[in-house]
Amino acid sequence: MSKTYKATGINLKVQDFGEFDRIITVLTKEFGIIKAIAPGARKHHSSLGGRSRMFVVNELLVAKGRSLDKITQAQTVKSYPGLAKNLGKLAASQYLAELALCQGLSEHPQEELYELLNEHLSRLESVPSNKNKRVLAYLAHAIFQFLALAGLTPQVYICCLSQCPLKPDFTDPQKQVGFSITSGGIVSLLQWKRIKNKLTGEQKEETQTVGAEKEYQTVIHEEEIPTIFCRLDARELSLLQRLPEREIMPEDSQADYGWLLIEQILRNYAQYHFGQIIRSAALIDSYFAANL
Repeated sequence: MSKTYKATGINLKVQDFGEFDRIITVLTKEFGIIKAIAPGARKHHSSLGGRSRMFVVNELLVAKGRSLDKITQAQTVKSYPGLAKNLGKLAASQYLAELALCQGLSEHPQEELYELLNEHLSRLESVPSNKNKRVLAYLAHAIFQFLALAGLTPQVYICCLSQCPLKPDFTDPQKQVGFSITSGGIVSLLQWKRIKNKLTGEQKEETQTVGAEKEYQTVIHEEEIPTIFCRLDARELSLLQRLPEREIMPEDSQADYGWLLIEQILRNYAQYHFGQIIRSAALIDSYFAANL
């Protein structure tokens, strides 16, 4: 990279710095994640003021620095003003920004991640004001697509334990499947119970006395039993199995609670694999607890 470089990127994180500056973390197509200072961005008449806000897409001219690069020019290409007008949309957008920061690389092209983020921010912004609950469905779909891009796609069609297909059974309201984060996706509860019963049976103390002095025990570790994060009914499983589609059309309010569970599944799955807490998720919880 030369002393100055051009890049097109979207602002993912903004921090005040000094008296008038801002430090911006940007996801760029050409160089991945960069962190640069926007000098004077907080001054009243600064040309970088509006261009240094969250979710603004700019064409940048950046000068290399010893510790921080410096933005010398910025020309706005696109912005998402509708996101800031709705708390649910804003929380979901910040959520996706955190995911992008989790998986984005520095000094490597990140065009697919850049395009995917912009695509889903545009979808979130387009949610009609009277259909605000659809934000959950779009958010869940976006999380799944981010996981797929990172090579971490959860299994939603086949049992992770038996490798047999699992389909929603709407004729039996009591029938459920499990989701195991550690196993990588959905599991048959019947198969899970078989494994659990077998292993817990083997965990019973098997004591063998040698002479009259020593005792030996065989113990199977509990970690070998897959952990079930949650159970899904037919409707929830059908929602989960729609996520690999390129686009989804959210249903009406009857699916709202189902999408809430799907988001929580994907959130915990992402946190497990990325090894980071998604802080914006707390705002999602509080907002939709009051609006569902």
